[in-house]
Amino acid sequence: MEQEILLKQKLGLRLSRIGLLSKIFAIQTFLKYKFEITPEQFTVLNTLKEKNGMYLRQMAQETLKDRPNITRIVSILEGKGYLTTASDKEEKRLVKKIYITDKGLKVCNTVLPTILKMWENISENVSVNEINVFLETLNKMEENLKEKVIMQN
Repeated sequence: MEQEILLKQKLGLRLSRIGLLSKIFAIQTFLKYKFEITPEQFTVLNTLKEKNGMYLRQMAQETLKDRPNITRIVSILEGKGYLTTASDKEEKRLVKKIYITDKGLKVCNTVLPTILKMWENISENVSVNEINVFLETLNKMEENLKEKVIMQN
């Protein structure tokens, strides 16, 4: 019975649609404000802002991007001076860690208020309680998927 309700409500399709619409809204907003970075690049910078000094593999896992895509984004951001890479001296093989620069922090902090305003617009007419229940539900679903999906990077 429960599976039939999920199927009729098209849960997977609706989650995908919300993700796609959010991505389009972010791209349009970044273009409107003429930000120097893309939403994908912001995701990488903000991830480093929270946890600086990550390996490419970690960044790919954290942002759910494949290795070629994350490598491309990191290369672009490094070219703009928003992040830097350095060899990890503790690793025997040549492995680089990614670090956000002061310039990267500045652009990230410049974009952040607009990101927060976007989410305010997206969650308009949704109560804090509804958001908390929704997030709790999404967390449970994500944990269920983590147990079943093998991520390769």
